[in-house]
Amino acid sequence: MDRPIGYWLKHLDRLIEAEAERVLDEERLTRRHWQVLNVLRQAPQTASGLRETLRPFWQPGAITLEDVTGELARRGWLTEDAEGRHILTPEGLTGHAAVQEKVHGIRSAFLTGLTEEEYAGTVRTLQRMAANLEARGGVTAGGAGPRRR
Repeated sequence: MDRPIGYWLKHLDRLIEAEAERVLDEERLTRRHWQVLNVLRQAPQTASGLRETLRPFWQPGAITLEDVTGELARRGWLTEDAEGRHILTPEGLTGHAAVQEKVHGIRSAFLTGLTEEEYAGTVRTLQRMAANLEARGGVTAGGAGPRRR
């Protein structure tokens, strides 16, 4: 343990991001496309609901939610229902399933050699560390700035 936890958190995040980019690039998708597909696989969402759900993962940048949903709609993977909610088409559900298999492969790779208990313990430890800092009134886990009391 010659490096602090911050190093390992950032290093692992960069490795996961790079592997996800490589796998998703094979499908001509980005991690943002995957996040939208994954959320919509669970339930239809309005644009504002989708934006709120993805806020902790989606930092401001060059690509917008509208860019991503527009691209998925042009592919035929996403449409809107009668209530104006984004919903996956049958092609989108098939695409999601294919990509999900590859994403599970990434997770399997980085969990190699760990027991379920070790993984669960690591997640619990990280949750506790985040809660400890949030309790001090610092930045929230979603990165939205100081918590209001």
